[in-house]
Amino acid sequence: MRVVDLIKDTSKTAFSFEVLPPLKGTGIEKLYQTVDTLREFDPKYINITTHRSEYVYKELGNGLYERARLRRRPGTVAVAAALHNKYNITTVPHILCSGFSREDIEYVLLDLQFLGITDLLLLRGDKAKHESSFTPEPNGPSHAIELEYQINDFNKGVFVDGSPIKITNTPFSYGVACYPEKHEEAPNIDQDIYWLKKKVEAGAEYAVTQLFYDNKKYFDFVDRVRKAGIQVPIIPGIKPFRKQSQLTVIPKTFKVDIPQELAQEALKCQTEESTVALGVEWCIKQCKELIDYGVPSIHFYSIGAVDSIKQVAKAIY
Repeated sequence: MRVVDLIKDTSKTAFSFEVLPPLKGTGIEKLYQTVDTLREFDPKYINITTHRSEYVYKELGNGLYERARLRRRPGTVAVAAALHNKYNITTVPHILCSGFSREDIEYVLLDLQFLGITDLLLLRGDKAKHESSFTPEPNGPSHAIELEYQINDFNKGVFVDGSPIKITNTPFSYGVACYPEKHEEAPNIDQDIYWLKKKVEAGAEYAVTQLFYDNKKYFDFVDRVRKAGIQVPIIPGIKPFRKQSQLTVIPKTFKVDIPQELAQEALKCQTEESTVALGVEWCIKQCKELIDYGVPSIHFYSIGAVDSIKQVAKAIY
């Protein structure tokens, strides 16, 4: 069943969360612990992030360094299959433009189809650390909408080189990202919504938001996208606040605002435990308001916040 059907086919607000593949050279057991911790809340699907290769410098021992490419978190396809098989839960691997050619993406699609995994989240992805601005790979897509075009062609039975796919299976369905406080590279929110509409017209069945801490910004965003004619589910992406350092890290990293009320209360916290408790309290309040608003699903970003999410989920599900 497609993600869009899973979240519609429930009498209450659906629950889902996102995980990272393990670091290269480590096992999958910690990831299983995350799923075991949150499984009691009946997740409708689990997202698995994808990570591009980066340049690293290896010391050669003679004062010289060698530049090489390293992918620190491989295994997205394998993790999706492992979680699907172990827990019988729909898994949604991320497909990126960043760091991948169209041929790379095609091989991933073939692997996923062989495994019977046909739900995807399509993202442009971040620029590489060594880049001043995003640069696509040679013969790689530049924007998420180009990923959609490639997957649409694949669903129709056409490879990247134009040759036919002899046997087609269950077509891929997919969602995309959206930004209540606009993407950092968008000149304004209207242009951002214009491109979201184009992605929906190309075939996106739902959109998941960047994390946010001010529900009013989400409500205003949904109102604007509906007025623009976008009718797909807009799934709020949520992550509990946990550290005072996040008062500066989150706005810098994700280009979102921390509400003044939350910031003031966080600065009063004297211990890490009190900061975590504040974040859980704020998140519960935020989620309850979203549920009252009628959101079809809440998607939790679990990295570094699994215990907090469990407390939140116990309070709202």
